[in-house]
Amino acid sequence: MATPFSVLTRNRDFRRLFAAELVVFGADWFVMVPLLVLLPELTGSGVWGALVLAADTGINALLLPYTGTIADRVDRRMILIAANAAAFVGILLLFTVRSAATAPLALVAIGAVAVAKAFYTPAASAALPNVVDPEDLAAANSVAGSAWGTMTIVGASLGGIVSSAFGPYASFAIAAGSLLAAIVLTVLVRRPLQEPRDADAPVPRAWHALIEALRYIGTRPRIRALVTVKSAVGLGNGVLTVFPLLAALYGVGSLGAGLLFAMRGAGALVGPLLMRPVLNHRSWLLPGLALSMSLYGLSYLGVALVSWFPLVLALVFLAHFAGGTNWVLSNYALQGEVPDRLRGRVFATDMMLATLAISVSQLGAAAFVDQVDGRVILAGCGLITVAYAIGWRIATRHLSLAEPTPEPLAEPLVEPVPEPLAEPVPEPLAAPLAEPAPGAAAEGRDGRVVSLSPGPEVIGGPVGLDGSGGLDGSGGLDGPGRLGGPGGLGGPGGLKGPGRLNGPGGLGGHEAGLVALGRPEAGAGPEGRPAGPVEAAAAGHHGGDEQPDPAREQQ
Repeated sequence: MATPFSVLTRNRDFRRLFAAELVVFGADWFVMVPLLVLLPELTGSGVWGALVLAADTGINALLLPYTGTIADRVDRRMILIAANAAAFVGILLLFTVRSAATAPLALVAIGAVAVAKAFYTPAASAALPNVVDPEDLAAANSVAGSAWGTMTIVGASLGGIVSSAFGPYASFAIAAGSLLAAIVLTVLVRRPLQEPRDADAPVPRAWHALIEALRYIGTRPRIRALVTVKSAVGLGNGVLTVFPLLAALYGVGSLGAGLLFAMRGAGALVGPLLMRPVLNHRSWLLPGLALSMSLYGLSYLGVALVSWFPLVLALVFLAHFAGGTNWVLSNYALQGEVPDRLRGRVFATDMMLATLAISVSQLGAAAFVDQVDGRVILAGCGLITVAYAIGWRIATRHLSLAEPTPEPLAEPLVEPVPEPLAEPVPEPLAAPLAEPAPGAAAEGRDGRVVSLSPGPEVIGGPVGLDGSGGLDGSGGLDGPGRLGGPGGLGGPGGLKGPGRLNGPGGLGGHEAGLVALGRPEAGAGPEGRPAGPVEAAAAGHHGGDEQPDPAREQQ
């Protein structure tokens, strides 16, 4: 069984893709933490910080249905590169946020970054199974799931430290440079980030592609369960709005806010790594998801009740230990359930529901952040998550991921209208056969070259041309009941018998008869005239004194 470390060391392309994600996530936190502290200082209100968070997630939620279809139709490598370039431009705009009057520009800048992330996220998630071998997918998901948590620790803590020491604009500059590094790393990935597409297949329009994905999700209860599981943690995500205020409440300022976000990232990093054994037991996935949601909500209820900052940090760690586990378990399950051609759209729908839940939670927190104590918001978010977890588990109690996904029954096929049978076209008479030279070879019906010399399976042998079962033997072409035998084409009572087509008085008899099959000894008289009865009898049956083959007679 592959380990996370072995996947990183063995697979160069996965290592580069993972490093690019680390840089992107780190840049995100080098922007967000200083900005959430800067905006209340410039405006004197916590509303602007909440609006920034809501814009970041809300724009994602609105665009993900469309960007998921793009991830299934366009080169994913180009999507990742273009998204990072657009985010770079958005971060440059943050350098203009210098006063309360320019605070709205922060929303524009974060909106541009959010648009870039909406394209980046489903493309990166859908690309992961294409850069690792199937047996390494579980380990790769553990590593990839830790990327966000790792850089939340590094980005949030370092972002807070750099912002405190050098100001927020130094953090913004580091974030912009990081995105340029991510572009270089993505270019260096050599494996294709998606399976080859049929060049002749029509490209579906975005709306039709989205409808196809929604129908796919709607007809599969297990997929429905998996794309709704992240919403529990999302509905509890309004707690992030309170982090800067909570740090101010405990008197720890920007450094304290950075530590809260860092503990959030540490939990999200450690959770997937410690809970990786669950990925090897698919029957554990759904119960594990329900437990992770519940633990997240209960931990934030604890944060609302305690008054010691180190314990607050520990509970935040525990909450996001559960939240990170929830995220990775659901991603891994979806990657195993959804085919590549739909994976981008399904992941986009999954992310859309999660970010929509986050946006609702953060907007709700923004509405009350200046009116109520921050602990009330923390407790409310925790209770909502616990209630969601209970309802979700009740709804999915009969489902299991232990067995492969059952495909729904196909729609009944319309029975085709049978075409009228064509009139048979009579074959022309064969040209006269040349007498083969001794030892010559001829091509059989199945394309094999066979010898025409006498032998057990050739012209004069038991099963050859003149042997029993052969052309002129008993059971053969001229044997009893066959073409030239009694009751056959040329035998008594057959087509060439007396009174028949080629018999005496028939179409081919005596001077007016039809030359049979182009063989002089079988159907033609001297000088090519039609054979009469005496000459036909004189020609004899080659090999006719062989014993009949009972097996062929039964056939």
